[in-house]
Amino acid sequence: MGTLIIDGGKKLYGSVRVHGAKNSALPILAACVLTDGECVLEDCPALRDVEATGRILSRLGAEVRRDGDTLAVRAGDVVRQDIPDAQMREMRSSVTFLGALAARCGYAEVSRPGGCELGARPIDLHLAGLRALGAEITESGGRICCRADNMRGADVTLAFPSVGATENIMLAATAAKGRTRIFNPAREPEIVDLQDFLCALGADVRGAGGMTVEIEGGRPLHGARHRVIPDRIVAATYMAAVAAAGGAVLVENARPEQVSAVSAVLREAGADVCEQGSVIQVSAARRLAAVRPIKTQPYPGFPTDAQSIMMSVMATARGATMFVENIFESRYRHAGELMRMGADIRAEGRVALVQGVERLFGAEVHATDLRGGAGLVVAALGAEGRTRIGGTEHIERGYFGLEESLRSLGADISRE
Repeated sequence: MGTLIIDGGKKLYGSVRVHGAKNSALPILAACVLTDGECVLEDCPALRDVEATGRILSRLGAEVRRDGDTLAVRAGDVVRQDIPDAQMREMRSSVTFLGALAARCGYAEVSRPGGCELGARPIDLHLAGLRALGAEITESGGRICCRADNMRGADVTLAFPSVGATENIMLAATAAKGRTRIFNPAREPEIVDLQDFLCALGADVRGAGGMTVEIEGGRPLHGARHRVIPDRIVAATYMAAVAAAGGAVLVENARPEQVSAVSAVLREAGADVCEQGSVIQVSAARRLAAVRPIKTQPYPGFPTDAQSIMMSVMATARGATMFVENIFESRYRHAGELMRMGADIRAEGRVALVQGVERLFGAEVHATDLRGGAGLVVAALGAEGRTRIGGTEHIERGYFGLEESLRSLGADISRE
């Protein structure tokens, strides 16, 4: 909680390390329920969402211990199979416990999940996938009850490559007898990371990152140690921050291939982006230029989570840039806040036209969601004067040590 205060106009120099990915850590933590052995997750940042997931695990009966950026989970005895509404409302990813509990206990009871308000985010594909495996699902009074005593492998075709649905089906399928094939699955790196963790537990999962994921269910599972992949959206945020404020920064512990869509846009705009191993060097010495339309797409397309931070960069670019949001219909809520800072943005439906202005100015703004809040931080770093950003609890859901990291690069940022 609190307010971020940023005095903009300071160029950024130095190096910054990317922490483990929130969107990998959360489904992997849910997967820890699948085994009674100890699971040790390295580079698992103490984010708000990660801590909330830890509280769910504790309520279910698991032992959860943190030592720095390492989190150990042992679900020796799962004493509960239900998650209360208040905990489900804290974050969207809580729904992955549905598949995990169904696999471990044969029963799960949850409510519909919460998270950032980005428009309609139905879980129909999740439920249809579990039903295809033989689960009996009923809904009453806002609660979802899943009975899955005798799941069997099946072919599941997703109408849309939903990340959450792919994860839930993968988790449940580890206990389904026989082979499960998921056609048109999500291909995000976080899906591959979940597959790697499940295989470390002893599961037989393959094909993640491609057009079909296959799971041979029913194998005995045990504990494992796993390092969470770097957070590609955090990496993209630091890259965008340099593009907006100017300077030269080494983004370390990154996977360049996972942010290639963002790198391509920054290069087109006139920033210098060089990659070597796990390091991305970004520099911007002049005002950037508008780019061709940015259309969000499932991976490997341009990520919807990077739309807001790139809009902040394009707000001061020469010319006009069009954004087309194809994933969530309500993901332009940050646009109004950017306009408080002097941005020229016209948004209607899924399309936003950003006419670059010469500079942005500090203002009182409020983060209404995680990535929109990150976009406001990026804008404030390049703006003239002081910006006060409220709603920082949203930003803390996905960024650990953001203030300290930016301050080490030369940003004038503090918390009130």
